[in-house]
Amino acid sequence: MSSDYERIGGATAVTAVVDELYARLVPDAQVGHYFTDIDIPRQKRHMVLMLTTVLGGPDNYFGRPLDEAHQPLGINEADYERVGEHLMAILDEVGVPDDIRGRVVDVLTTVRPQVVSQA
Repeated sequence: MSSDYERIGGATAVTAVVDELYARLVPDAQVGHYFTDIDIPRQKRHMVLMLTTVLGGPDNYFGRPLDEAHQPLGINEADYERVGEHLMAILDEVGVPDDIRGRVVDVLTTVRPQVVSQA
């Protein structure tokens, strides 16, 4: 059986989704401020590796743990939701099947406490 990663088109598809995600996030009035002092190409590489892992592709993510990377940013629930909305809209627009999108939502729900500020 193929992994979700393979089903959506592998590295090419994941990279395209991540490129579109940051094309939407950076200018977004609600969440764009998180990306003003960020190395966007580096951030995209991390996101590609993480999304690849989430989708069952090769696990080559060696970045910081999610809580270590995100807790200092003070991300609130509304901003977390906004990023998730962008991601899910892109996955829908590129034709990612419902079952895979559902598993992505499950992961987003699971990692929420690591990303949203606990302060």
